Amino acid sequence: MKTNIDINIIVTTDETFLVLLAALIKSIESNYQGDQVIHFFILADNISTVNKQKLEKSFNFHKIDIIWIDLEGVSLKEYNFPIDFSSFPQNIYMRLLIPYLIGDHINKILYLDVDMLVLTDIRAIFEIDLGDNIVAAVVDPRVKLFANKWGGILNYKLLGLSGDLPYFNSGLLMIDMQKWRNFEVTQKVVECINHNKKYAQYPDQYGLNVVLPNQWKQIDPMWNYFSDGTESNPNIIHFIGRKPIYPSYKGNILFQELFFRYLSKTLWMNTPKATEWGRLIKKIENIFNKVFKTRFK
Repeated sequence: MKTNIDINIIVTTDETFLVLLAALIKSIESNYQGDQVIHFFILADNISTVNKQKLEKSFNFHKIDIIWIDLEGVSLKEYNFPIDFSSFPQNIYMRLLIPYLIGDHINKILYLDVDMLVLTDIRAIFEIDLGDNIVAAVVDPRVKLFANKWGGILNYKLLGLSGDLPYFNSGLLMIDMQKWRNFEVTQKVVECINHNKKYAQYPDQYGLNVVLPNQWKQIDPMWNYFSDGTESNPNIIHFIGRKPIYPSYKGNILFQELFFRYLSKTLWMNTPKATEWGRLIKKIENIFNKVFKTRFK
């Protein structure tokens, strides 16, 4: 394994999911065997100074360099980001702005959803050659093909696309920053979502799949392994659906135990499980914020 790889990782989060982020970063730190510092960018949606400091103090600064990018004041008007009434937070669209929020000196960056754990040395994924592709990702194990009637590209025929095209999950994206900018991925995805709102069940994921059907590299499914699976040793666990902090978590119990094992090594060690009422309130807040927060309009 190479030792001189630049390791740049980026996530987006608000206060609610800082507890998930703490476990994610600790899992990366715990399994990292390299000598170089990992540059960890956090697109922060209204994170308090106290919680920023709490997060930073949870990790070895010789291994993890945290760079905060505050989203307050970031204007999305020029991109005409769509507003929907789903309970997904509006900040999910921030992954589409990564190549414009990070400096040109970074060629490749790994985007991770905050609800993940990394169980292997993260350097391994940076060894993957993207070739001429714009991103690398994993085929969604629940959907797999555009023609999937549950969550695929329901209007693939109208778009002139094949139903046999593989469908990727956007929770993990290895991004070639310059190729993304050159192809104007962000603008094309937003335009795609706006023109196909009624078909975009998972809006940004829908748009990315439609815009990049032949410009992404399939990588091992162990790099984005869903938490309801039974595999004993995936590279990255993705806590889809109910998160491990909720009593209603329905995934693999061993993965939930791993989550709390990593969390216990951070300053969130004594955090109690979240309540179901809190989860529902958060969903309502997400809808309210999308409709009424002017920075997303």
